[in-house]
Amino acid sequence: MILFFALLFVAMAIAGACAFVIFWPLALVHIRDRHPAIGTQLGAGAFLNPTALGWLLRGGYRDANDRNLTGLASPARLSLLTIIIALVLAGLLWALSAVVSA
Repeated sequence: MILFFALLFVAMAIAGACAFVIFWPLALVHIRDRHPAIGTQLGAGAFLNPTALGWLLRGGYRDANDRNLTGLASPARLSLLTIIIALVLAGLLWALSAVVSA
């Protein structure tokens, strides 16, 4: 039963990844077109750049005071948090199942 719930968390991470792949590129294109200073700060190839992902997780997009950017970056942030939390919880449940079965 524990591994079943771990598998559900993996499925949740996959759902988060699907949302991330939709919203993060849209936010990056908006940044490229409307906020070149932020684009320079995030650097080239920002899709999986740790600096850009940290900026997203910290909510740095709120400083731009752009409702359109917030509308694109907020779901990307939520989906990235979903991926991280779901994978951590799946790993913890897997470790728990290894301890319980031993």
